Amino acid sequence: MDLKETKDLIGKLKEQINYHNKKYYDEDAPEIDDYEYDMLFRKLESLEAMFPQFITEDSPTQKVGGSKSDKFKPVRHEVVMESLHDSFSEEELYDFDKRVKSKVTDIEYVVEPKVDGLSISAEYVNGLFVRGSTRGDGLIGEDITENLRTIRSLPMRLEEPIPFLEVRGEVYMSNDKFLSLVKEQELNEEKPFKNPRNAAAGSLRQKDSNITKKRGLDVIIFNVQRIEGVTLHGHKESLDYLKNLGFKVSASYNSFVRMNDVINEIKRLGESRGKFPFQIDGAVIKVNSFEQRAKIGSTSKFPKWAEAFKYAPEEKETKLLEIEVNVGRTGALTPTARFEPVQLAGTTVSRAVLHNEDMIREKGIMLGDTIVVRKAGDIIPEVVGVKEHNENSLEFHMPKFCPSCGAEVIKEKGEVILRCTNTQCPAQLLRHLIHFVSRDAMDIEGLGKAVLEQLIENKLISSPADIYELQEEKLLNLERMGKKSAENLLEAINNSKSRDFYRLIFALGIRHIGKGSAKLLTNKFPTIESIYGASLEDISNIEGFGPIMAQSVIDYFSIIQNRELIEKLRNYGLNMESSERTQGGLFLGKTFVLTGTLQNYTRDKATQIIEGLGGKVSSSVSKKTSMVLAGEDAGSKLTKAEKLGVKVISEDDFIKMCEKQ
Repeated sequence: MDLKETKDLIGKLKEQINYHNKKYYDEDAPEIDDYEYDMLFRKLESLEAMFPQFITEDSPTQKVGGSKSDKFKPVRHEVVMESLHDSFSEEELYDFDKRVKSKVTDIEYVVEPKVDGLSISAEYVNGLFVRGSTRGDGLIGEDITENLRTIRSLPMRLEEPIPFLEVRGEVYMSNDKFLSLVKEQELNEEKPFKNPRNAAAGSLRQKDSNITKKRGLDVIIFNVQRIEGVTLHGHKESLDYLKNLGFKVSASYNSFVRMNDVINEIKRLGESRGKFPFQIDGAVIKVNSFEQRAKIGSTSKFPKWAEAFKYAPEEKETKLLEIEVNVGRTGALTPTARFEPVQLAGTTVSRAVLHNEDMIREKGIMLGDTIVVRKAGDIIPEVVGVKEHNENSLEFHMPKFCPSCGAEVIKEKGEVILRCTNTQCPAQLLRHLIHFVSRDAMDIEGLGKAVLEQLIENKLISSPADIYELQEEKLLNLERMGKKSAENLLEAINNSKSRDFYRLIFALGIRHIGKGSAKLLTNKFPTIESIYGASLEDISNIEGFGPIMAQSVIDYFSIIQNRELIEKLRNYGLNMESSERTQGGLFLGKTFVLTGTLQNYTRDKATQIIEGLGGKVSSSVSKKTSMVLAGEDAGSKLTKAEKLGVKVISEDDFIKMCEKQ
């Protein structure tokens, strides 16, 4: 490879790594696993080491991967929050040991498990928590103080009122909470987080701290960044001190003098990582003495006195026995591999989701094959690929009819997933009911997931219409359902009958039709009869509707079971006519976009005011946008509005405009 080819390859690797950094750190939506990323990064490091003339300041090897978001106020770190250099072999660890010993002698190392989460800083004044921030790019992070206050394991008051302390830790989501969250996301037809690290990051970087609180995050503190009033001499001493102050620190931080013993400890942690309640992706080795650390120093990106050893994903070969097809609560047909049991990351696994038929074809998977499996992020089993086809291997085909109800299955344009066409399919029932009773839909308080599950198990409901037939004596047979609770639930069910028409349309769960589009639909077609009589062209002409949304409406109301459900709901007295059609108003014909944090209104309240005065609220800025209402910390939407010349108003401007009405 000549110099030009080398330079081009380095440029391509930088581009790839920067892309994946953005997906991983900023969007919390990785597209490749950690090991693949590490190998790309290692390749770039090797090439830059051989050809240093091609190293640039903006290379991913020269800076921390994350960046500051516009969602939060910036925080400048007085002590740089560095990343760690990675090793993948024993030879590399011995090289690290040699580099350290070339600077200092009589070394003591501390070895800890490397928790895979989001790195944060927490600051305390006179023993009280005052500010928390993300790492960001190492120099500037994001102020997430209110969100960190929701983490119960982070003390708000220390056991000792020391003048000042800044600590560094890792916020994580436990394996159990992650799996529970993924199930909930799948139930609500949301894209699930790929791994606990991204679930933790996505939860911690919420503008609404109540969402963060519900996620049940945890934190382990692993470093003292700055301290006043107390003198500490070494890392192990500092962890002991932090524990006494009330911090949760690593359950394992042992010290060693010889590198052989360090490596044995790393192996021990690796063999037991399946027993940890959280995800670890490696082990961290640190020089214990702070005085020695100062002599060893740092590069522009990482300390020279510490090293991270990354565990390679554990992979096993096994025989694929069959592929089961399950119907999800959204009607999606999902193939799942069932194979001979193998031990992975400390547990026995025998199943792995294959997602869709296209994935099966891409990987060349056939029934009876010898396949390679691993645990993505050491938690969720996945099929990596085929080791070999066996003599009796058979090609797999997805069914043409739903395994749950026998209805025809379809693949919508632009999708790879097959779906059951029967919205009354038993496999979809719970998800439909949860959506139907949710706050933005029929808003039936007291009818949560646990109660719905009991009602289904006791065969008291098999469709949304059955909710309106529930009787007190039947409800009293449910667990933890007393007379008062039953009376309150029946009252909430009765009250839901008068909800506005658009909420019923939203509650039906028509694909691609959210709360906003349901309102647009019922503004144009204010009765159920007018929707029945609308053509595809009529619905497509609604501003804010696209052809896919319009087709979804037509498809839904063309299914006889859906019409029967609506007629049952009509007979139970549910409102089938819009009471909020806009006849005029200050904002008639105007489209708003909201961005940033409003001080006097929630987003829902501002939207309600705009729509009540005849306007519409869109999620994205375009040339058709009439006004952008910008609150504090407005981000990219404000920038785009300024670029397009769209009018931008402040919250004060908005209040004054509304007062004129």
